[in-house]
Amino acid sequence: MSDPLQVTHLGLIDYQQAYRRQLETVDEVRAGAPSQLLFCEHPAVLTLGRMTKPGTVLWSPEQLEKAGVQLVKVDRGGDVTLHAPGQLVVYPIVDLNRYGRDLHRHLRLLEDVAMAVLRRFDIEPRREPGQTGVWVGPDKLVSIGIGVKRWITYHGIGINVNTDLSLFRMIKPCGLNVEMSSISHIIGRNLDMNDVMAKVRDEFFRVYADNKGVYHGTRNAA
Repeated sequence: MSDPLQVTHLGLIDYQQAYRRQLETVDEVRAGAPSQLLFCEHPAVLTLGRMTKPGTVLWSPEQLEKAGVQLVKVDRGGDVTLHAPGQLVVYPIVDLNRYGRDLHRHLRLLEDVAMAVLRRFDIEPRREPGQTGVWVGPDKLVSIGIGVKRWITYHGIGINVNTDLSLFRMIKPCGLNVEMSSISHIIGRNLDMNDVMAKVRDEFFRVYADNKGVYHGTRNAA
């Protein structure tokens, strides 16, 4: 079976530039191109999802500007999150018209991918009841928030690999009173991002293949 997704590496890229690339890819997929995975890292930026509550950004605009941290309102679900170098961001641009119009199922499969990647580093992940994302013990390690246009998904997953965890002091991550962790913090060494990307890619392909009833259905009428 051929891979159900195409992969593009964007490198370290400005958040707004990556957002424009997502929208361009959404249009391409809507026109019939294969679904895509966009891999990247971002300079430090706080993104405010549609459910962001007052008081979840703990620093003032002046403090953020002085620290060189952007603040961007975005059209995904969820609350505030941080992107920064060392965090692997994955934007799955997936046409659910082809694969099954079930956003809840799509979110759970994104969690499945992230959890499978963590297990490859001998880290035992878990879900938190009532929340989206992936935890290790009491700490959160993977944040997930998506948007959808005519059943084509965008936005996606942030996996803390070598992320500077002190940056999270600027916010209540995802609007929660939770500490954030990273793969490198848990295993005690920094990782090669290319190696992590390869593992994420492999697990996407495996999870999507295992769920071919969801991800290889007949395209529905838009």
